[in-house]
Amino acid sequence: MIYLLTVNYYSTNLIAKLLSSLSTSTNIKYKTVIINNSLDDDSICHLKSDSVLVFNANENLGFGSACNLGLKFIFAQDPQAIVWLVNPDAYLLENALDKVHPFFESHPELSILGTIIYTPANKVWFAGGNFISQTGTILTQDLTTNTDADYIICDWVSGCSMIVNLQKFYECPIFDHAYFLYYEDFDFCQRYAQQGHLIAVTKQFGVLHESSSITNRYVFRKIRHSTYSYLLTLERYTNELIFIFRLIRLILYAFVLIFIKPQIGLGKIYGVLNYWQSKFE
Repeated sequence: MIYLLTVNYYSTNLIAKLLSSLSTSTNIKYKTVIINNSLDDDSICHLKSDSVLVFNANENLGFGSACNLGLKFIFAQDPQAIVWLVNPDAYLLENALDKVHPFFESHPELSILGTIIYTPANKVWFAGGNFISQTGTILTQDLTTNTDADYIICDWVSGCSMIVNLQKFYECPIFDHAYFLYYEDFDFCQRYAQQGHLIAVTKQFGVLHESSSITNRYVFRKIRHSTYSYLLTLERYTNELIFIFRLIRLILYAFVLIFIKPQIGLGKIYGVLNYWQSKFE
């Protein structure tokens, strides 16, 4: 069974479009699990069907913790399942579902697979991520265009379109609840790579993504969460010298932005404050 897993935050119309992008002619068994992070958004319940399950979170849990609800449910139902995490503002390319099972039958060694992600202008938005721990540099790179390989090993893949092969895990894989939004996909991949799991990206199938159509509604909150998560990630995966250097540079840049783009500048400053507050909790 293939499960598509997505998180709703006032995104019913987008998710309806995602559901419509699924192949109607496929013989593949699949279900869609929607975790509702916006409790007063009753419209999401209109999408329920035999193949579309909706679960309400008790509050807005953020992306990773909401996904954990879905992952735990699916793992309890079918620990051999394939779970495709898809952003609500992304849509599957034609016949993508039909290609998933044959791909994993050919490559059962893979635990976490990212797919190629295109913009509406048909440009590559994501095709693999690398990480240079010595400098704290987190890179997105097009690793697929100049190769005919079925997949390319990489350091991390985007949670916008991430496939988890549950049969490679002895217990349910989960995101770290310390991340509310942003960099939880990077941390997820790094943690499981350290346990010996293979992370890769493919261009055999993928999605089209209307980038940041949700989070750009809330610029201050977007920057605050991304700044907090960025600092948490640097703390975990780089050394102290690199962390301090990047922290100082971030703070200086934030104060400059206050006079140019105040929402972004303030978001960065509050993100830094949230990070330091978390150290004393």
